[in-house]
Amino acid sequence: MNDEQKPLELILARNLLSSISTPGFLVDESNELVFYNDAASVLLGKRFEEVGRLPVEEWSTMFGPFDEEGDRIPVEKLPLVIALRHNRPSYARLHVQSLKGERHAIEVAALPLVAAAGGFRGALAIFWPIHEDEVAAA
Repeated sequence: MNDEQKPLELILARNLLSSISTPGFLVDESNELVFYNDAASVLLGKRFEEVGRLPVEEWSTMFGPFDEEGDRIPVEKLPLVIALRHNRPSYARLHVQSLKGERHAIEVAALPLVAAAGGFRGALAIFWPIHEDEVAAA
């Protein structure tokens, strides 16, 4: 995040993501990508510092995502976009393609971030890599 004042909820969410080894992605109330952690950079192919802040039109298509058949998933069906637009949790199993061209099967849980006093602040997504033996069993 840059030097401008950010809502406390985004600051705390970024601190949480920075301190865990589970891949995570954070967007603000304007749907702009504001951070993803080092664990997510392994799946996505570049560190957040190399990619920077991105509008929803870019981050929602930059890494795929794809369904089980390899078809691109429409933006409005992505868990993070559902959490952002409908202010409710969302979950999906999907595939992403890193900026290095590697495909990864993942599970994604997205949660809206709501201020204690009310008001939508953005959304947080946690990714869980699925290994090939887990994909075959699903």
